[in-house]
Amino acid sequence: VQLQASGGGLVQAGGFLRLSCAASGRTCSRETIGWFRQAPGKEREFVAAIFRFNNGRTYYADSVKGRFTISGDNAKNTVYLLMNSLRPEDTAVYYCAASASIILSSIRNSDSYGYWGQGTLVTVSS
Repeated sequence: VQLQASGGGLVQAGGFLRLSCAASGRTCSRETIGWFRQAPGKEREFVAAIFRFNNGRTYYADSVKGRFTISGDNAKNTVYLLMNSLRPEDTAVYYCAASASIILSSIRNSDSYGYWGQGTLVTVSS
């Protein structure tokens, strides 16, 4: 699976951005797509995830719940991350990742994902 992330940019606090993660190559029915982010000097952290082909169930980090929405367009093999009410602390490089088979309890663990796209930088100014 190859992943291509895009949509990052500079936005003022309170604004919004929509990130895209386009997947190509082999996919499977249990594929999970996750978004992670890494701010300067900090560890990579889980943001959101979606089971693409099964029930489309979604998961969010507490810090983004209610502000971010992950969704998928299976026809386009693309997963989106709509980020509303952005805050300066959301500034980070955002990565999308895929797992062909994941245990639910590990969905927030970056080690559970075997495929990664390049990052896209999101900068939120105050």
